[in-house]
Amino acid sequence: MPEVDEPARAGGGAPVVLRLDGITKRFGGLTANDAISLALKSGEILALLGENGAGKTTLMSILFGHYVADEGTIEAFGRRLPAGSPKAAITAGIGMVHQHFTLGENLSVLDNIVLGTESLWKPTQGRAEAREKVEHLARHFGLAVDPRKLVRDLSVGERQRVEILKALYRGARILILDEPTAVLAPKEVESLFATLKAMVAEGLSIIFISHKLNEVMAVADRVAVLRQGRLVAGMPIAEASNESLAHAMVGRAIALPQREPLAPGEIVMQLAGVSMAGGGGRTPLQDLHLLLYGREILGIAGVSGNGQGALAALLCGLALPDEGSFELLGETVTTTSPAGMQRRGVGRIPEDRHAVGVVGDLPVEENFILEASGDRRFCGLGILKGRVIRRHARALIERFDIRGADPTTTTRALSGGNMQKVILARVLSAKPRVILANQPTRGLDVGAAAKVQQLLFEARAEGAGIILISEDLEELLQVSDRIAVLYQGRLSQPVPAEEADLTALGLLMSGHGEFERYRREAGHAA
Repeated sequence: MPEVDEPARAGGGAPVVLRLDGITKRFGGLTANDAISLALKSGEILALLGENGAGKTTLMSILFGHYVADEGTIEAFGRRLPAGSPKAAITAGIGMVHQHFTLGENLSVLDNIVLGTESLWKPTQGRAEAREKVEHLARHFGLAVDPRKLVRDLSVGERQRVEILKALYRGARILILDEPTAVLAPKEVESLFATLKAMVAEGLSIIFISHKLNEVMAVADRVAVLRQGRLVAGMPIAEASNESLAHAMVGRAIALPQREPLAPGEIVMQLAGVSMAGGGGRTPLQDLHLLLYGREILGIAGVSGNGQGALAALLCGLALPDEGSFELLGETVTTTSPAGMQRRGVGRIPEDRHAVGVVGDLPVEENFILEASGDRRFCGLGILKGRVIRRHARALIERFDIRGADPTTTTRALSGGNMQKVILARVLSAKPRVILANQPTRGLDVGAAAKVQQLLFEARAEGAGIILISEDLEELLQVSDRIAVLYQGRLSQPVPAEEADLTALGLLMSGHGEFERYRREAGHAA
């Protein structure tokens, strides 16, 4: 395959700092990367696009030394990079923020960031200086996180911030960012982009992996597109468009789902004056008032760590309010459990699909029945009905277009998008009346995200009320009927999506703006 076109903005004299030549990687009969060649120059941002399963993460894992290529070579700053050595990559000046976190949950934020940067035999570890540097970086990039907290007490979004800080702390000259803006509010994204552009102006080079085409168009100098393990397109960003990039990613035009107007149904859930302690590192909830109707999607905007975890725990049956009332389908909820909420008609699409959405080592067919293993359709006299379960799995795989899977496929072998479809298939096939969709498209490419959104629209049309928690304002504006902002455990009044002010919502997500005035003025009260 040819290399990606040379960048226009870097100038003819800008040196190549990274060169991948003919990288091929196979896993059994699957070719994850097929003879990929890329060149990265000093002082540029190269965006890497592709569907889930296109080979982006595999390619970057080879670059960072986690995998060894079957064929091909890598050079960094003119020197051959030893294969299979993350230490060699770091020493060469390469930093990587992984899509799936590589953190020690029993260690503090500060310990995770400095781990491996100092000798164990050093008489003093310089923790005060390290903490000062981390806090400076956190302020500079708008990545709010307490260095003293244990990672196990952090939300998913906060953990991603720690990963970004780890790379920045090491002073990488080549920075690989895999979905770095997923947890940032619009103002923080703007600030990060300004910082990245200032860094490349000083010679830093960045590989920017993202599924958000608008972000790629805003920040990148060049773009490379992978499809089915091959490099299929490469061009200066000035020659690209959202439509051309989306088409290159999937090999066809993508029809984005459209929200059709629907008259709201009856009230399916009500929170009145709900307050509750956070617990487990979660931000507490403060005096929440919320109505959810059938046949509507209520979007909850907010930067991660502002109470989303506590709200999700409440709706999933993991907690009860300390104050206020919680009504579900006309009945007051006074006792709760995850199984109890499921029996009441609540479907749960969790934030972290790997940790709590699926059991990765189980086959797809068993993940489909995790919440129905006691159902008489699938179990009799304590024995699972294997043939029935397999037929059920085949039907769901076909209906929800789960690619690369048969009923016996180990679930962790699926791409992120197809793993999310497994969760959606399990939840939506039960026909829930209330659905919690917590970051359902995080980390998904444009095609997979469109499929998830279409499935949510179908559930809405069938009468479900859906709580959509997302940090992506563009998604919320496209998908939601109404939008509210969650900040430090307080919820604003929902406003119709058509009347939502993007600037005001973004300011509220960042902790700026006049929250209480917005509550008073924003649309009709819930």
